[in-house]
Amino acid sequence: MIIGRTKSVCPLCLRVLDAQKRAERDGVYLDKKCPDHGAFSTLIWEGNLASYTRWNTENSAVDPPREGKKTEKGCPYDCGLCTEHLRKGCCTLLELTRRCNLRCPVCFAAAGDAGPESDLPLEEIGRQYDYLMAHGGPFNIQLSGGEPTVREDLPEIIRLGREKGFSFFQLNTNGLRLAAEPGYARKLKEAGLSTVFLQFDGLDDQVYITLRGRPLLAEKLQAAEACARAGLGLVLVPVVAAGVNEEQIGPILRFALEHSPGVRGVHFQPISYFGRCGLSRPERPLTIPAVLRRIEEQTDGLLRAADFSGGGAENPYCSFHAGYRLRPDGTLKCLPRRSQSGCCCTSSDDSRISVAEQWSGAATDFAADGALAETSSLDAFLEQARLRTFTVSGMIFQDAWNLDLDRLRRCHICEVDSRYGMVPFCAYNLTDSEGRSLYRT
Repeated sequence: MIIGRTKSVCPLCLRVLDAQKRAERDGVYLDKKCPDHGAFSTLIWEGNLASYTRWNTENSAVDPPREGKKTEKGCPYDCGLCTEHLRKGCCTLLELTRRCNLRCPVCFAAAGDAGPESDLPLEEIGRQYDYLMAHGGPFNIQLSGGEPTVREDLPEIIRLGREKGFSFFQLNTNGLRLAAEPGYARKLKEAGLSTVFLQFDGLDDQVYITLRGRPLLAEKLQAAEACARAGLGLVLVPVVAAGVNEEQIGPILRFALEHSPGVRGVHFQPISYFGRCGLSRPERPLTIPAVLRRIEEQTDGLLRAADFSGGGAENPYCSFHAGYRLRPDGTLKCLPRRSQSGCCCTSSDDSRISVAEQWSGAATDFAADGALAETSSLDAFLEQARLRTFTVSGMIFQDAWNLDLDRLRRCHICEVDSRYGMVPFCAYNLTDSEGRSLYRT
Protein backbone atom coordinates (compact mmCIF):
# COMPACT_ATOMS: atom_id res chain seq x y z
CA MET A 1 0.00 0.00 0.00
CA ILE A 2 1.40 3.42 -0.98
CA ILE A 3 0.76 5.76 1.97
CA GLY A 4 2.64 8.88 0.97
CA ARG A 5 4.93 10.59 -1.50
CA THR A 6 7.96 12.76 -0.93
CA LYS A 7 11.38 13.40 -2.43
CA SER A 8 14.72 11.86 -1.52
CA VAL A 9 18.16 11.43 -3.11
CA CYS A 10 20.09 8.68 -4.84
CA PRO A 11 22.61 7.12 -2.41
CA LEU A 12 25.17 6.87 -5.21
CA CYS A 13 24.97 10.32 -6.83
CA LEU A 14 22.74 12.44 -4.52
CA ARG A 15 20.40 13.33 -7.38
CA VAL A 16 16.98 14.40 -6.10
CA LEU A 17 14.39 11.69 -6.80
CA ASP A 18 10.68 11.20 -6.39
CA ALA A 19 10.04 8.77 -3.55
CA GLN A 20 7.08 6.97 -2.06
CA LYS A 21 6.31 5.45 1.32
CA ARG A 22 5.04 1.90 1.13
CA ALA A 23 3.40 0.00 3.99
CA GLU A 24 4.01 -3.75 4.31
CA ARG A 25 3.03 -6.09 7.13
CA ASP A 26 6.46 -5.80 8.77
CA GLY A 27 7.01 -2.05 8.38
CA VAL A 28 7.05 1.06 6.25
CA TYR A 29 9.58 1.46 3.44
CA LEU A 30 10.90 4.41 1.43
CA ASP A 31 11.17 3.52 -2.27
CA LYS A 32 12.92 5.51 -5.02
CA LYS A 33 14.52 4.90 -8.38
CA CYS A 34 17.49 6.66 -9.97
CA PRO A 35 17.64 6.61 -13.80
CA ASP A 36 21.38 5.91 -13.61
CA HIS A 37 21.74 3.69 -10.55
CA GLY A 38 18.49 1.79 -10.22
CA ALA A 39 15.94 1.25 -7.47
CA PHE A 40 16.42 1.55 -3.70
CA SER A 41 14.12 0.50 -0.87
CA THR A 42 14.84 1.30 2.79
CA LEU A 43 13.01 0.35 5.98
CA ILE A 44 12.03 3.55 7.82
CA TRP A 45 9.57 2.16 10.40
CA GLU A 46 9.40 -1.29 11.97
CA GLY A 47 5.81 -2.25 12.72
CA ASN A 48 2.37 -2.04 11.19
CA LEU A 49 0.77 0.95 9.51
CA ALA A 50 -1.40 1.72 12.54
CA SER A 51 1.66 2.22 14.78
CA TYR A 52 3.28 4.42 12.12
CA THR A 53 0.17 6.58 11.83
CA ARG A 54 -0.29 6.91 15.61
CA TRP A 55 3.24 8.27 15.96
CA ASN A 56 2.43 11.27 13.75
CA THR A 57 1.95 14.07 16.27
CA GLU A 58 3.29 16.78 13.98
CA ASN A 59 1.82 20.23 14.28
CA SER A 60 1.47 22.37 11.18
CA ALA A 61 2.85 25.55 12.73
CA VAL A 62 5.51 27.32 10.69
CA ASP A 63 8.42 29.09 12.38
CA PRO A 64 10.46 30.21 9.35
CA PRO A 65 14.10 31.29 9.36
CA ARG A 66 14.90 34.97 9.55
CA GLU A 67 16.07 36.40 6.20
CA GLY A 68 15.92 33.04 4.45
CA LYS A 69 18.03 32.54 1.32
CA LYS A 70 16.39 32.52 -2.08
CA THR A 71 15.91 29.05 -3.53
CA GLU A 72 17.65 28.29 -6.81
CA LYS A 73 18.46 24.58 -7.07
CA GLY A 74 15.84 23.36 -4.59
CA CYS A 75 16.08 21.25 -1.43
CA PRO A 76 18.59 20.02 -0.26
CA TYR A 77 20.98 22.17 -2.33
CA ASP A 78 20.01 25.69 -1.16
CA CYS A 79 20.44 25.37 2.59
CA GLY A 80 21.56 28.33 4.56
CA LEU A 81 18.56 28.40 5.59
CA CYS A 82 16.38 28.88 2.50
CA THR A 83 12.90 30.38 2.27
CA GLU A 84 11.33 26.91 1.83
CA HIS A 85 12.57 25.80 5.25
CA LEU A 86 9.86 25.65 7.94
CA ARG A 87 11.93 26.09 11.12
CA LYS A 88 14.36 28.84 12.08
CA GLY A 89 16.55 26.63 14.21
CA CYS A 90 16.90 25.61 17.85
CA CYS A 91 20.29 24.01 18.45
CA THR A 92 23.26 25.05 16.34
CA LEU A 93 26.51 23.13 15.99
CA LEU A 94 29.62 25.27 15.92
CA GLU A 95 32.53 23.13 14.70
CA LEU A 96 35.65 24.53 16.31
CA THR A 97 38.25 22.21 14.78
CA ARG A 98 38.82 19.29 12.44
CA ARG A 99 41.37 17.86 14.87
CA CYS A 100 40.58 14.93 17.16
CA ASN A 101 42.48 12.85 19.69
CA LEU A 102 40.72 9.75 18.35
CA ARG A 103 40.21 8.43 14.85
CA CYS A 104 36.94 6.57 15.24
CA PRO A 105 35.93 4.06 12.55
CA VAL A 106 32.51 5.77 12.84
CA CYS A 107 32.55 9.58 12.61
CA PHE A 108 29.98 11.78 10.86
CA ALA A 109 32.58 14.58 10.57
CA ALA A 110 35.35 12.23 9.32
CA ALA A 111 37.65 14.02 11.77
CA GLY A 112 41.07 13.13 13.09
CA ASP A 113 43.66 13.77 10.39
CA ALA A 114 43.79 17.58 10.43
CA GLY A 115 46.34 19.82 12.14
CA PRO A 116 46.02 23.01 14.21
CA GLU A 117 45.54 25.01 11.02
CA SER A 118 42.04 23.50 10.80
CA ASP A 119 40.99 25.32 13.98
CA LEU A 120 38.39 28.02 13.37
CA PRO A 121 40.02 31.36 14.32
CA LEU A 122 38.54 33.09 17.34
CA GLU A 123 37.67 36.11 15.20
CA GLU A 124 35.69 33.88 12.84
CA ILE A 125 33.92 32.25 15.78
CA GLY A 126 32.88 35.74 16.88
CA ARG A 127 31.51 36.47 13.41
CA GLN A 128 29.56 33.22 13.46
CA TYR A 129 28.07 34.13 16.83
CA ASP A 130 27.04 37.48 15.36
CA TYR A 131 25.52 35.79 12.30
CA LEU A 132 23.48 33.45 14.46
CA MET A 133 22.21 36.25 16.64
CA ALA A 134 21.16 38.21 13.55
CA HIS A 135 19.33 35.20 12.08
CA GLY A 136 17.03 34.18 14.89
CA GLY A 137 19.30 33.79 17.91
CA PRO A 138 19.96 33.18 20.65
CA PHE A 139 20.19 29.48 19.84
CA ASN A 140 21.47 26.68 22.03
CA ILE A 141 25.12 26.34 21.02
CA GLN A 142 26.68 22.90 20.58
CA LEU A 143 30.47 23.19 20.61
CA SER A 144 31.58 20.43 18.31
CA GLY A 145 34.27 19.32 15.89
CA GLY A 146 36.43 17.23 15.63
CA GLU A 147 37.11 17.18 19.33
CA PRO A 148 36.60 20.68 20.80
CA THR A 149 38.71 20.03 23.89
CA VAL A 150 41.93 19.85 21.84
CA ARG A 151 41.69 23.67 21.70
CA GLU A 152 43.37 25.46 24.59
CA ASP A 153 41.08 28.48 24.16
CA LEU A 154 37.81 26.58 24.67
CA PRO A 155 36.95 28.50 27.88
CA GLU A 156 37.55 31.76 26.01
CA ILE A 157 35.23 30.63 23.20
CA ILE A 158 32.47 29.95 25.75
CA ARG A 159 32.97 33.30 27.46
CA LEU A 160 32.87 35.09 24.09
CA GLY A 161 29.55 33.43 23.29
CA ARG A 162 28.14 34.49 26.65
CA GLU A 163 29.19 38.06 25.91
CA LYS A 164 27.41 37.84 22.53
CA GLY A 165 24.14 36.94 24.28
CA PHE A 166 23.97 33.13 24.12
CA SER A 167 22.98 31.41 27.37
CA PHE A 168 23.23 27.64 26.78
CA PHE A 169 26.46 25.92 25.76
CA GLN A 170 26.73 22.19 25.20
CA LEU A 171 30.06 20.44 24.70
CA ASN A 172 30.01 17.48 22.31
CA THR A 173 33.03 15.45 23.42
CA ASN A 174 34.64 12.04 23.64
CA GLY A 175 35.59 12.94 27.21
CA LEU A 176 39.29 12.06 27.06
CA ARG A 177 40.54 15.43 28.32
CA LEU A 178 37.80 15.64 30.95
CA ALA A 179 39.02 12.27 32.25
CA ALA A 180 42.73 13.03 32.13
CA GLU A 181 43.06 16.62 33.33
CA PRO A 182 42.12 17.40 36.94
CA GLY A 183 40.12 20.62 37.24
CA TYR A 184 39.38 20.90 33.52
CA ALA A 185 35.64 20.28 33.93
CA ARG A 186 35.46 22.93 36.65
CA LYS A 187 37.32 25.39 34.40
CA LEU A 188 34.72 24.89 31.65
CA LYS A 189 31.88 25.24 34.15
CA GLU A 190 33.32 28.54 35.40
CA ALA A 191 33.62 29.78 31.79
CA GLY A 192 29.87 29.23 31.33
CA LEU A 193 29.50 25.69 29.95
CA SER A 194 26.01 24.34 30.65
CA THR A 195 26.17 20.65 29.83
CA VAL A 196 28.35 17.89 28.41
CA PHE A 197 27.13 15.61 25.64
CA LEU A 198 29.41 12.64 26.36
CA GLN A 199 30.02 10.02 23.70
CA PHE A 200 29.07 6.89 25.67
CA ASP A 201 28.46 3.81 23.53
CA GLY A 202 28.29 1.16 26.21
CA LEU A 203 29.74 -0.48 29.30
CA ASP A 204 31.86 -2.99 27.40
CA ASP A 205 35.28 -2.19 25.94
CA GLN A 206 34.62 -4.36 22.88
CA VAL A 207 31.98 -1.82 21.85
CA TYR A 208 34.55 0.97 21.95
CA ILE A 209 37.09 -1.09 20.02
CA THR A 210 34.53 -1.55 17.23
CA LEU A 211 33.11 1.99 17.11
CA ARG A 212 36.05 4.08 18.40
CA GLY A 213 39.11 2.01 17.57
CA ARG A 214 40.36 1.35 21.14
CA PRO A 215 39.20 0.47 24.68
CA LEU A 216 37.75 3.58 26.32
CA LEU A 217 35.43 2.50 29.12
CA ALA A 218 37.75 3.60 31.94
CA GLU A 219 38.10 7.08 30.42
CA LYS A 220 34.33 7.38 29.94
CA LEU A 221 33.67 6.61 33.60
CA GLN A 222 36.35 9.08 34.71
CA ALA A 223 34.90 11.80 32.47
CA ALA A 224 31.42 11.24 33.90
CA GLU A 225 32.78 11.50 37.42
CA ALA A 226 34.64 14.72 36.59
CA CYS A 227 31.45 16.31 35.23
CA ALA A 228 29.52 15.34 38.36
CA ARG A 229 32.17 16.84 40.64
CA ALA A 230 32.13 20.08 38.64
CA GLY A 231 28.33 20.37 38.67
CA LEU A 232 28.09 20.17 34.89
CA GLY A 233 24.93 18.71 33.42
CA LEU A 234 25.80 15.39 31.78
CA VAL A 235 23.92 13.64 28.97
CA LEU A 236 25.15 10.22 27.83
CA VAL A 237 25.08 9.91 24.05
CA PRO A 238 25.30 6.36 22.69
CA VAL A 239 25.63 5.76 18.98
CA VAL A 240 23.68 2.51 18.59
CA ALA A 241 24.63 0.14 15.77
CA ALA A 242 22.82 -3.09 14.94
CA GLY A 243 24.92 -6.10 15.87
CA VAL A 244 27.42 -3.98 17.83
CA ASN A 245 25.86 -2.48 20.96
CA GLU A 246 22.08 -2.69 20.71
CA GLU A 247 22.15 -4.98 23.78
CA GLN A 248 23.85 -2.18 25.72
CA ILE A 249 20.75 0.06 25.70
CA GLY A 250 19.39 -1.24 29.01
CA PRO A 251 22.73 -1.25 30.86
CA ILE A 252 23.41 2.33 29.74
CA LEU A 253 20.02 3.47 31.03
CA ARG A 254 20.50 1.74 34.37
CA PHE A 255 23.96 3.26 34.74
CA ALA A 256 22.54 6.71 33.98
CA LEU A 257 19.72 6.34 36.52
CA GLU A 258 22.15 5.15 39.18
CA HIS A 259 24.20 8.32 38.61
CA SER A 260 21.30 10.78 38.49
CA PRO A 261 21.01 13.73 39.07
CA GLY A 262 24.58 14.18 37.82
CA VAL A 263 23.45 12.41 34.65
CA ARG A 264 20.50 14.40 33.35
CA GLY A 265 19.49 11.87 30.69
CA VAL A 266 20.43 9.62 27.80
CA HIS A 267 20.20 10.67 24.16
CA PHE A 268 20.38 7.73 21.76
CA GLN A 269 21.60 8.16 18.20
CA PRO A 270 20.93 5.09 16.04
CA ILE A 271 23.79 5.09 13.59
CA SER A 272 23.43 6.94 10.30
CA TYR A 273 25.59 5.86 7.40
CA PHE A 274 27.30 9.07 6.37
CA GLY A 275 30.74 10.60 6.83
CA ARG A 276 33.37 8.02 7.77
CA CYS A 277 31.59 4.79 8.56
CA GLY A 278 33.43 1.51 8.84
CA LEU A 279 30.19 -0.47 9.20
CA SER A 280 28.04 -1.80 6.38
CA ARG A 281 24.44 -0.61 6.25
CA PRO A 282 22.17 -3.55 7.20
CA GLU A 283 19.02 -4.48 5.33
CA ARG A 284 17.00 -3.64 8.44
CA PRO A 285 18.56 -0.58 10.10
CA LEU A 286 17.46 0.44 13.57
CA THR A 287 14.20 2.39 13.58
CA ILE A 288 12.36 4.22 16.36
CA PRO A 289 10.10 1.23 17.23
CA ALA A 290 13.11 -1.11 17.30
CA VAL A 291 14.96 1.10 19.78
CA LEU A 292 11.89 1.60 21.98
CA ARG A 293 11.26 -2.14 22.10
CA ARG A 294 14.82 -2.72 23.28
CA ILE A 295 14.46 0.01 25.91
CA GLU A 296 11.42 -1.72 27.39
CA GLU A 297 12.83 -5.24 27.16
CA GLN A 298 16.26 -4.41 28.55
CA THR A 299 14.93 -2.37 31.50
CA ASP A 300 12.35 -5.06 32.37
CA GLY A 301 9.54 -2.58 31.80
CA LEU A 302 10.95 0.16 34.03
CA LEU A 303 10.76 2.35 30.92
CA ARG A 304 7.98 1.41 28.50
CA ALA A 305 7.72 1.97 24.77
CA ALA A 306 4.28 3.52 25.41
CA ASP A 307 5.95 6.29 27.47
CA PHE A 308 7.54 7.78 24.35
CA SER A 309 6.31 10.06 21.62
CA GLY A 310 7.76 12.02 18.73
CA GLY A 311 8.88 15.63 18.84
CA GLY A 312 6.52 18.50 18.18
CA ALA A 313 8.81 21.15 16.72
CA GLU A 314 10.65 18.81 14.35
CA ASN A 315 9.06 16.11 12.24
CA PRO A 316 7.87 13.42 14.70
CA TYR A 317 9.61 10.66 12.73
CA CYS A 318 12.96 12.31 13.49
CA SER A 319 12.96 11.74 17.24
CA PHE A 320 11.56 10.11 20.36
CA HIS A 321 11.32 11.42 23.89
CA ALA A 322 10.04 10.62 27.37
CA GLY A 323 10.45 12.48 30.63
CA TYR A 324 10.42 10.93 34.09
CA ARG A 325 10.47 11.96 37.72
CA LEU A 326 12.70 9.89 40.00
CA ARG A 327 10.89 8.83 43.16
CA PRO A 328 12.83 8.42 46.42
CA ASP A 329 12.39 4.63 46.26
CA GLY A 330 14.15 4.48 42.88
CA THR A 331 11.03 3.97 40.77
CA LEU A 332 10.07 6.26 37.90
CA LYS A 333 6.95 8.26 37.22
CA CYS A 334 6.42 9.01 33.55
CA LEU A 335 5.56 12.67 33.16
CA PRO A 336 2.50 13.68 31.14
CA ARG A 337 3.45 14.66 27.63
CA ARG A 338 2.64 18.33 28.19
CA SER A 339 5.13 18.37 31.09
CA GLN A 340 8.02 16.72 29.26
CA SER A 341 10.76 19.18 28.38
CA GLY A 342 11.46 19.14 24.67
CA CYS A 343 8.67 16.69 23.87
CA CYS A 344 5.64 18.75 22.97
CA CYS A 345 7.25 22.00 21.89
CA THR A 346 5.53 23.68 18.99
CA SER A 347 8.22 26.21 18.16
CA SER A 348 12.00 26.30 17.97
CA ASP A 349 12.12 28.80 20.85
CA ASP A 350 10.04 26.49 23.07
CA SER A 351 12.34 23.59 22.26
CA ARG A 352 15.49 25.64 22.89
CA ILE A 353 14.32 26.72 26.35
CA SER A 354 13.04 23.32 27.46
CA VAL A 355 16.23 21.52 26.39
CA ALA A 356 18.34 24.03 28.32
CA GLU A 357 16.21 23.55 31.45
CA GLN A 358 16.36 19.77 31.32
CA TRP A 359 20.00 19.18 30.42
CA SER A 360 21.75 21.84 32.50
CA GLY A 361 23.50 20.85 35.71
CA ALA A 362 22.82 22.17 39.17
CA ALA A 363 22.39 25.94 39.13
CA THR A 364 23.78 26.29 42.64
CA ASP A 365 26.00 24.21 44.87
CA PHE A 366 23.20 23.62 47.40
CA ALA A 367 21.29 21.60 44.80
CA ALA A 368 24.19 19.53 43.58
CA ASP A 369 23.21 16.42 45.55
CA GLY A 370 19.57 16.63 44.46
CA ALA A 371 18.32 16.29 48.02
CA LEU A 372 14.78 17.50 48.57
CA ALA A 373 15.44 18.88 52.02
CA GLU A 374 13.05 21.36 53.60
CA THR A 375 13.92 24.87 52.53
CA SER A 376 12.41 28.30 52.83
CA SER A 377 13.68 29.22 49.39
CA LEU A 378 11.20 28.63 46.58
CA ASP A 379 14.01 28.86 44.03
CA ALA A 380 15.95 26.18 45.89
CA PHE A 381 12.91 23.91 46.04
CA LEU A 382 12.21 24.29 42.31
CA GLU A 383 15.84 23.65 41.44
CA GLN A 384 15.95 20.51 43.53
CA ALA A 385 12.69 19.31 41.98
CA ARG A 386 14.13 19.90 38.50
CA LEU A 387 17.08 17.72 39.38
CA ARG A 388 14.68 14.86 40.11
CA THR A 389 13.72 14.71 36.44
CA PHE A 390 15.37 12.40 33.93
CA THR A 391 15.03 12.42 30.16
CA VAL A 392 15.43 9.64 27.61
CA SER A 393 15.44 10.75 24.01
CA GLY A 394 16.87 9.95 20.63
CA MET A 395 17.36 11.35 17.16
CA ILE A 396 17.13 9.36 13.93
CA PHE A 397 19.45 11.28 11.64
CA GLN A 398 18.94 10.79 7.92
CA ASP A 399 21.46 9.48 5.43
CA ALA A 400 21.31 9.16 1.65
CA TRP A 401 19.22 5.98 1.88
CA ASN A 402 16.40 7.24 4.09
CA LEU A 403 16.51 11.00 3.45
CA ASP A 404 12.99 12.45 3.30
CA LEU A 405 12.98 16.09 2.18
CA ASP A 406 9.65 16.71 3.93
CA ARG A 407 11.37 15.79 7.19
CA LEU A 408 14.43 17.85 6.32
CA ARG A 409 12.42 21.04 5.83
CA ARG A 410 11.31 20.92 9.48
CA CYS A 411 14.79 20.32 10.86
CA HIS A 412 15.82 22.77 13.58
CA ILE A 413 19.28 21.36 14.37
CA CYS A 414 21.72 23.21 12.15
CA GLU A 415 25.43 23.51 11.50
CA VAL A 416 26.72 27.06 11.11
CA ASP A 417 29.20 27.46 8.24
CA SER A 418 30.89 30.66 7.07
CA ARG A 419 30.24 29.79 3.42
CA TYR A 420 26.59 28.80 3.61
CA GLY A 421 25.09 30.13 6.83
CA MET A 422 22.91 27.64 8.75
CA VAL A 423 22.57 24.18 7.22
CA PRO A 424 20.31 21.42 8.65
CA PHE A 425 22.46 18.75 10.26
CA CYS A 426 21.31 15.94 7.98
CA ALA A 427 21.98 18.01 4.84
CA TYR A 428 25.36 19.26 6.04
CA ASN A 429 26.59 15.75 6.82
CA LEU A 430 24.91 14.00 3.89
CA THR A 431 27.36 11.94 1.84
CA ASP A 432 26.94 9.54 -1.04
CA SER A 433 28.08 5.93 -0.88
CA GLU A 434 31.66 7.02 -1.64
CA GLY A 435 31.75 9.68 1.08
CA ARG A 436 31.26 12.71 -1.19
CA SER A 437 29.41 15.57 0.50
CA LEU A 438 27.14 18.44 -0.58
CA TYR A 439 28.42 20.89 2.03
CA ARG A 440 31.34 19.49 4.00
CA THR A 441 34.88 19.89 2.71
